[in-house]
Amino acid sequence: MPNILRETHFDNLGTLKTGKVRDIYFQPDKLILVATDRHSSFDRIIAHIPNKGAVLNLSSAYWFRQTADIVPNHVIATPDPNVTVAKRVKPLAVEAVVRGYLTGTTSTSIWTRYSAGERQFGGLLLPGHLPKNARLPQPIFDPTTKEDTHDRSLSQDDLVKEGFVSREILDKVRETALALFRRGQNVAERHGLILVDTKYEFGLDENGTLMLIDEIHTPDSSRYWKLGSYEERLAHGEEPEYFDKEFLRIWFRDHCDPYKDKVLPEAPADMVTELSRRYIEIYEQLTGQKFDVDADAPIAERIASNLKAYTIG
Repeated sequence: MPNILRETHFDNLGTLKTGKVRDIYFQPDKLILVATDRHSSFDRIIAHIPNKGAVLNLSSAYWFRQTADIVPNHVIATPDPNVTVAKRVKPLAVEAVVRGYLTGTTSTSIWTRYSAGERQFGGLLLPGHLPKNARLPQPIFDPTTKEDTHDRSLSQDDLVKEGFVSREILDKVRETALALFRRGQNVAERHGLILVDTKYEFGLDENGTLMLIDEIHTPDSSRYWKLGSYEERLAHGEEPEYFDKEFLRIWFRDHCDPYKDKVLPEAPADMVTELSRRYIEIYEQLTGQKFDVDADAPIAERIASNLKAYTIG
């Protein structure tokens, strides 16, 4: 049986809130963020992927270090491969999406909107007849709201007008997000990858200082393509080579109704193993570091031991 972290129940770490992927323990001045191996799609958990939580947490830890000179972040410590101890701040109700390429398939993606005739994106006017997956003249800031029901793509003026954020803070978020994206693209390029698009979340501390929170440049929050084959594939009208976790989502879509079926079939073991391998591969390629996490030690016991300094009550 693979060593998998499905959920946590630590009684002495604070009040627990269970998210799609992370278990969050609230303390008066800090958060204990535990990245589980839950894999979310179709607004539900469809599988548990060995090592996924550690990959996401360690990836963010790497990128928080790489960007600390651009903006302060919420990290206090990373005491365990699956855990980040973070400062509590007031989250902004805006998700800072940055796009570097004309791509995507969802209704809010830039390629879908461009194909429908939209040309103005984040203050940038795009020419007509650009091919899908083309590099944009410059990265664009294309924010959405963060709401309980569903996120919306709004113009920067509308975000301010509807009271999601002040103009002053939004300008700072845009400037910071674009700087983070440029750093991410430069680092990724040195490791043979293209950072295509991503999203950032920010908060304000008790002094009103803007801080980067949540995660950064992980395979779940960002799209990556392989640099070496990009130009040739674009010239031939082919899709870029990319980090692909979509195959598991497609399998569920083909074998059930994942939105309506009360019980889902179990994910095929070979697909789960392959997805785990891909998460580790992109972590090692991006960071240049070996993924060195004990695969045999019970994860919950290891976390409990590593978090003794953060227990309360």
